[in-house]
Parts: sequence; structure tokens; C-alpha cells
Amino acid sequence: MYSHTWKDGKGIALPAGKVVCIGRNYVEHAQELNNPIPDEPVLFIKPSTALVGSSSSLVLKETLAPIHYEAELSVLIGQPLTHATEAEVREAIMGLGVALDLTRREAQSALKEKGLPWEIAKAFDGSCVQSPFVANHQMDLASTKYGLDINGEARQRGDTQLMITPVIALICHLTQYFTLLPGDIVLTGTPKGVGQLHAGDELALSLSGDTLANFRCVAAP
Repeated sequence: MYSHTWKDGKGIALPAGKVVCIGRNYVEHAQELNNPIPDEPVLFIKPSTALVGSSSSLVLKETLAPIHYEAELSVLIGQPLTHATEAEVREAIMGLGVALDLTRREAQSALKEKGLPWEIAKAFDGSCVQSPFVANHQMDLASTKYGLDINGEARQRGDTQLMITPVIALICHLTQYFTLLPGDIVLTGTPKGVGQLHAGDELALSLSGDTLANFRCVAAP
């Protein structure tokens, strides 16, 4: 069962809530998937059952394959937010981490072509791998860098300076539609470099140069 933790291993006394996700918040990522640049943030939600920690192996189920990775800066919410101001958002951010938004890309594309919802491609159990968090005051949200390495090679590098909609403005926007509660997480969009995961892959998630998580992909028994 997933629970929020700090980088030092201590637990965070907040429930595991919903995960509000942002699509196409980096121009180059939208372009690599041949998607148009959105006029406003694209929002979707993963349930709390999508959350898994990054301290153990990531199990890849054959019935869900192929699964693609999307590394994203994740924001842990510590106070309720609805129709929030920028000042309220800054006060409510409790921690920052890095998450993998796991995606069944082929299923998503097929559903989109039919004009159907694509929760089964994005919101399935275990579809959000979350690193431990670091305290918000340790980071400059206007210039935060994060990354994903696979098998020792850099695969994705994100920088909040390159976001179409910056983190604070992004959270203000989504609270016009969804109330955020303590324990909820916001995924802020993925940079270019998404791709498929394979059994045996060794993954590392980093934030501002510090490694937050190392784990391995394994095939389901």
C-alpha cells in the first residue's frame, strides 16, 4: 500500500489522495507525439489506487503492455485548495518529487481515435510511480530541474523554466475545476524523451541533481 514519504525515509502524515495530471505542458513533448500545442492546460485524474512507491521493483504486466514512461515533477499538496490564488497555492505546497506517469500508449491512441475516454490507458492500478518528496522550501519552483535515467543513460530532462504553464499558475488553473485536498498530488507535465519500458530496465529519478529513487523493472510472474 502506497504512503507518502520524505527523502530521509520518514513518513508524511497525509493520506494518499488523487493525482491530478497535466498533459502537453512542454512544447517539445507535444511535438514528439504529433499533438497540437494546447490553448490551456489539458487535465486528467488518476485515482489514489494508481499510486505506487519507488522503493521496490516496478512490475510490468504483460496484459497491459506496452507501457511507456513519462517523468514529471510532482507536487504534494498539504492544504485544501479551491479557486486558489497564487499566494494560497504557494502556502499549500508541502513537497516536491518526481513521478512516472505510466501510459499504455497504444491503447490511449486507439481510444482517442474513437473519441472515447482513456482512463484504462492512464489511470490503471500502479500507473503512477512516486518518488519520496523533499520539502518545498528547498526548491525554486521557477527554476527546478529533474530527470529520468534508464540503464545509466539520460532519457528525460525537465526544467520548470520550459513549461508552457508554470507550476503555480498551473495549480491555480486546475483548482478552478477540482478541489485539491491534503495528500493530493499534482503532476506538472512531461518533457520530451518518452518511451517504452522493458523488464530489466534500471531506472533513476532525480531532482535538482539529487537522486530520489532507484528501482528496476521486472516482468510479472
